[in-house]
Amino acid sequence: MDLIAEIRRRHLVSKESISSIARDLKLSRPTVRKHCRTRDEPRYQRRQQPTPMLGAFQETLEAWLHTERTLPKAQRRTARRLFEGLQGEGYRGAYDSVQRFVRRWKADKLGPTVGQAFVPLAFAPGEVCQFDWSHEHVELGGAMQTIKVAHFRLTFSRQMFVVAYPRETQEMVFDAHNRAFAFFGGVPQRMVYDNLKAVVEAIFTGKERQFNRRFMVLANHYLFEPVACTPASGWEKGQVENQVGNIREWLFTPLARFANFEALNEWLATRCRELAARKHPVTSARTIAACFAEEQHSLRPITAAFDGYVEHMLRASNTELLPQPLAEIAQPPAHHAMDRRDRAAVDLRGQCLAMRLGQPRRRARRLAVAQPIRPLGVEPRHPVPRTLQRDVAEPRRLRAPATIVDRRQGQQPPGLSSLLAAPRQAAKDGGVKISTKGNRARHGEPPKDHQHESHHRRVGESHS
Repeated sequence: MDLIAEIRRRHLVSKESISSIARDLKLSRPTVRKHCRTRDEPRYQRRQQPTPMLGAFQETLEAWLHTERTLPKAQRRTARRLFEGLQGEGYRGAYDSVQRFVRRWKADKLGPTVGQAFVPLAFAPGEVCQFDWSHEHVELGGAMQTIKVAHFRLTFSRQMFVVAYPRETQEMVFDAHNRAFAFFGGVPQRMVYDNLKAVVEAIFTGKERQFNRRFMVLANHYLFEPVACTPASGWEKGQVENQVGNIREWLFTPLARFANFEALNEWLATRCRELAARKHPVTSARTIAACFAEEQHSLRPITAAFDGYVEHMLRASNTELLPQPLAEIAQPPAHHAMDRRDRAAVDLRGQCLAMRLGQPRRRARRLAVAQPIRPLGVEPRHPVPRTLQRDVAEPRRLRAPATIVDRRQGQQPPGLSSLLAAPRQAAKDGGVKISTKGNRARHGEPPKDHQHESHHRRVGESHS
């Protein structure tokens, strides 16, 4: 364009002849005449692009594009992934040929696309980490599942970390933070979130938020400042929003297959380290791993991991079950008359919530229960209430057969018929008696004789 400007200036302003300009610049006179009429920047457009290497694979590539045209946008492969697929078919050409073919095919079949513009943000090392959830489709243990993936991204180095869970519950948010900070080797100054319920309870004017109290315990433990985005303003954490699409393309397309969550998360952590070998998008002379090594010195060291449990007050049903988000875990009978505190902790290997049962808040009076020591669904490491420990130390207090009678109403509580049919041997093998018949039972004194008559009466018969 500089040459064209000089030719036009010498001919139109200085009134120099075309022959003189052609001799001086060593150009032909037709070329000088053409440039004297040129006003816009000339662009070279090839009428027909030769494809010597891609020619044999054009039908395969076009068939893939036709097939994926009907798929959701998140499941379509980009030109880079299509190029990698062609390499598996034997293609030895360059990526540019595939990219030009895909661009031209989409322009003809799909029409022009509307672009969006964003203002880039600059961050200091260790200043901000962004968080977001996404849902992906994987095959775990031979079954198709929709999983939730927690995304973390350090905004200075662009180092990413992802971990998969079956749901987006708060205890899984806590566990994801523990894993991410351990992977990064420290804690950033601020964490940026959208307004998910596990983090934000109420949205007020501007940036004012009422954060979840249990989540603030996590923030207080790691000493980071939580920041919530403006609703429907994903550009405020654009790096992690872009990461969601990239991870779906790089790691979950085509379909990922693993035996369980543990194997999947190990593979995800390994891939996060491998992807750090890519060039940094801002400083292309350095890799993401090199920038991350610099940023690690600015992260706050971790003193101890956060105990990420969530506490609920649950009331057991008349079928001796405590309701849980993933399943119902069987408990000792007569819990319909008791309230218990439970701590739900993440156990991805079993893909369910493990229960840590505490001491009952209150018990129903005049209620006798004979039941095994360790309830179904409670692991051996869980604490045993003191009343059970006392009864285990005094095996003479065992009663058989197992009889559960509510003497206040003289009838059997609903849902206990299966326990009344238990043989006498069950109580001898592993049974203990949880007795709440007043002060005598609590102090180890045997009950009165007339209270044993219920063992020989028909269930549901009223007591005199």
